[in-house]
Amino acid sequence: MTAIHATAIVDSGAELDSSVTVGPYTLIGPHVKVGAGTTIGPHCVLEGHTTIGRDNRIFQFNSLGAIPQDKKYAGEPCELIIGNRNTIREFCTFNIGSPGDAGVTRVGDDNWLMAYVHLAHDCIVGNHTIFANNSQLAGHVHVGDWVILGGFTGVHQFVRVGAHSMTAIGSVVLADLPPFVMCQGQPAQARSMNFEGLRRRGFSPERVSAVKAMHKALYRDDLTLQAARERIATLAQTSPESLPDVEMMLSFLEQASPQRGIVR
Repeated sequence: MTAIHATAIVDSGAELDSSVTVGPYTLIGPHVKVGAGTTIGPHCVLEGHTTIGRDNRIFQFNSLGAIPQDKKYAGEPCELIIGNRNTIREFCTFNIGSPGDAGVTRVGDDNWLMAYVHLAHDCIVGNHTIFANNSQLAGHVHVGDWVILGGFTGVHQFVRVGAHSMTAIGSVVLADLPPFVMCQGQPAQARSMNFEGLRRRGFSPERVSAVKAMHKALYRDDLTLQAARERIATLAQTSPESLPDVEMMLSFLEQASPQRGIVR
């Protein structure tokens, strides 16, 4: 039987796997689905059309699935979807999506989300990310795999944060942050590439060298963005092993907003 504390209130329409644990004074609404092995701490509110996968650890005082903080929202059945094996620490707020986008806020697998993290409507978070305390995403932000956000990072709406990138504490990200880039400041500026993180994730010396060359083209040689893209494209010919990394960078740069540009 599902281990639901006597003081928790779980709507009869909610779908909880028999192995789910629910702590005291937690409220779970009628459209919530929770997968096997997930634990939900005390004093949480899970509402809206919220689907939570397997083996997540949701600590106390979280609000998941509330309506978006968007004045245009008019009660549409938008969603929050959370994957598997995520850790969600205290006082996080994840809102459902909005009809002005795909209508879904989505969190992938194996993420480590620390206290007071806010995910606004229509945010998309990949896998294996770390969001330190008080990281805040405005609406429609897309975050790639293996991203690390330093504490008190704020990300502007509609910004994209590329895979393997990293922000320092207190960064304010107002433009797209390319893959692999480490940034700092208010507004954030590029400082280096996340070389140590790549090595820890098993990147070969050849791939790390290619990332260094991409950093040089984007930030060290005073090239236009178009010229930097052209130089980066040639790296796949001289370093075949780095082809997936080069393609990821080029795809990201091609989609950069003309209004916001990239973090420089």
